[in-house]
Amino acid sequence: MYLPAYFEEKRADVLHTLMRARPLATLVTLCDSGIVANHIPVETLSEPAPHGLIRGHVARANPLWRTYRADSEALAIFQGPQAYISPAFYPSKQETGEVVPTWDYAVAHARGSLRFVQDTDWLRALVVRLTNAHEASRQAPWKVDDAPPPYIEKMLSMIVGFEFAVASLTGKWKLSQNHPAANRRGVAAGLRAAAGAESSEVADMLASLEEERQDGPPG
Repeated sequence: MYLPAYFEEKRADVLHTLMRARPLATLVTLCDSGIVANHIPVETLSEPAPHGLIRGHVARANPLWRTYRADSEALAIFQGPQAYISPAFYPSKQETGEVVPTWDYAVAHARGSLRFVQDTDWLRALVVRLTNAHEASRQAPWKVDDAPPPYIEKMLSMIVGFEFAVASLTGKWKLSQNHPAANRRGVAAGLRAAAGAESSEVADMLASLEEERQDGPPG
């Protein structure tokens, strides 16, 4: 990933927060058939330090767990909030006209290796945790135990779990840092005026970045 220094986010806790908020990872692996991408909801753990661990599962029918080249590196991509940035957002447009459209976004890349797991108890615990995490905000959360036990056993037999040991973690927070403060404020205001939750999230990230600039670098 092309990563100018002013866009780089190195803090593991910040990256883990994005990964948990946007848990549908794009898992890119080298398999016997070549480079393969799968889209998989995962859980992100902070331990072991410094980069943590990712867990998930795939359908047993998915050839990934049989054809993954164990001696190769895997890549998990987590796409955070993103929004189109119009030149009209920049005050400098009125001054010089020397502005062009761009895109602001946040993304986390985790690199490491995969280990596949077929233990039923391990799989059940993973499925329960994933379910509880994503049902927690619902008024009447669904639980794995709500389904008949024989059905759950059948479903568990049709998946294979994996652990992704994260060897390196890289974040790109492209949030108009290469523009002067007036333009950054203009982008935030323009995004808040635009429709859509994504634009609002990017505006919030811009605001947080401005607060960090005022408070100084994190300790």
